[in-house]
Amino acid sequence: MMRRAVWQGLVAGTAGVAVMTLGEKAEQRLTGRPDSHVPARTLERLAGLPERPGRQPVAVNWAMHVGQGALLGVLRSVMAHAGLRGAWASAQFAVVRLTNDQILENATGVGAPPPTWPRAELMADLLHKTVYAFATGAVADALAARDGPGPGQRHAGRSPGRRAGAGPPPRDQAWGR
Repeated sequence: MMRRAVWQGLVAGTAGVAVMTLGEKAEQRLTGRPDSHVPARTLERLAGLPERPGRQPVAVNWAMHVGQGALLGVLRSVMAHAGLRGAWASAQFAVVRLTNDQILENATGVGAPPPTWPRAELMADLLHKTVYAFATGAVADALAARDGPGPGQRHAGRSPGRRAGAGPPPRDQAWGR
């Protein structure tokens, strides 16, 4: 299961980044908002790369933008393989995506906590990261569904609805294949 979850997650995360980026570029054309180079600055600090004030490190920006989205897609794929699928799982994943950005950006000193941002910037970030999470989730869910229901879904299917006393399935049935 894990090997499939990794490659499927990389595919799903990359697809999510592509959809998010298309949306960002369309929004930027409408609003005139410039590109953010926070991803590049964050990666430079994480990797100990030299920082060059005044230069916009476009290649580093793309590496962080796509790489981070692809890698986080693996987590969404693991969720889908475990049986956490659909809109609820994608909403949970949106929070993970936003939290990941904030931890890296704030820990490196590149970013500031979202409550301090201009509201328009905050809304744009929330929108784009949510688009990423739902696009990634749609692909991850579709790929995982080819293997049938996940363990959580099989457990839920044994006794539909939340009930007391509905214990887990036997260990040998939990992860399936």
